[in-house]
Amino acid sequence: MRVAGIDCGTNTIRLLIAQIPGADGTALTDYVRTMAVVRLGQGVDRTGKFAEAALERTLEKVREYGVLCRKYGVESLRFAATSATRDAENRQVFIDAVVQELGVEPQVLSGEQEASTSFSGAISAMNAGGLRAAASPMIAVDLGGGSTELVLGKADGTILGSYSMDVGSVRLRERRLHSNPPTEEEIAAARNDVRDYLDIAERHVDLGAARALIGLAGTVTTLTAKALELPDYQPERIHGAELSFAQIESVCEWFVHSTVAEHAELGFMAAGRADVIGAGAVVWQEVIRRIAQRTREAGYELSSAVTSEHDILDGLALWAARDPQAPQWKC
Repeated sequence: MRVAGIDCGTNTIRLLIAQIPGADGTALTDYVRTMAVVRLGQGVDRTGKFAEAALERTLEKVREYGVLCRKYGVESLRFAATSATRDAENRQVFIDAVVQELGVEPQVLSGEQEASTSFSGAISAMNAGGLRAAASPMIAVDLGGGSTELVLGKADGTILGSYSMDVGSVRLRERRLHSNPPTEEEIAAARNDVRDYLDIAERHVDLGAARALIGLAGTVTTLTAKALELPDYQPERIHGAELSFAQIESVCEWFVHSTVAEHAELGFMAAGRADVIGAGAVVWQEVIRRIAQRTREAGYELSSAVTSEHDILDGLALWAARDPQAPQWKC
């Protein structure tokens, strides 16, 4: 079956068109995997509504993705809207526009649904790159623009606990990190926010039980590209890369304390991510610090993380195959 998944988050909208089952027996064979920064969630944390300009930017990409889906003969399509859409009072305007363009009803995922879909996508690629050796149970962290999902689960897909923290790179940037570069006071306030959310998350997820850590989504892959000193974005090198917590700390510190202009100069930096990557680095730092602390207390100190290029987008494509939803294209 030719399937597609569209993941519309707070900062990016992404498309995966794939064949299921894959030609080599794997879960997916990619035809198209693409991303654009549209910042749908711009200002939503403050206003509670989508801005008109943000809606226009996003719907322009939805139309482009519809053209690609028709070109590749997509038979089943799943469109997920996540953190920003959950929070926006005028989300129905966006949902109706997507139905008009693609002929499918978007799924506005709860935090728990977002977490489970991300986890299923991540483990679908367990045999690719360094993920084959990931121990179980593992924690997958999907660090997005508006929220960050933590999932503790087994390699067979069993989920032992999950929680969606209402903090991500865009939301934290808009709330706390207003200077360029941020002041120490701003950074401290941002760290406190993340720590407070982690306190809540630990009521649902046993961080100390983790025997492996997998990082997902654009903040983590971008930080990994910097740690690997890549001249441009190379997904085949990023996927499966294992970084020590010391390496992650170092690269996060650089992003937190450097300027937006310095971020934008990096050859692998996606347009539209340079101003929020520092906030994402704060979230990732605090997550790995807390996991290192809890696993150490449990007698097993986790000291590295593996980066995956496969996440909720793959989970959506698998969902499209499992529960087909045929698009009804406009004439």
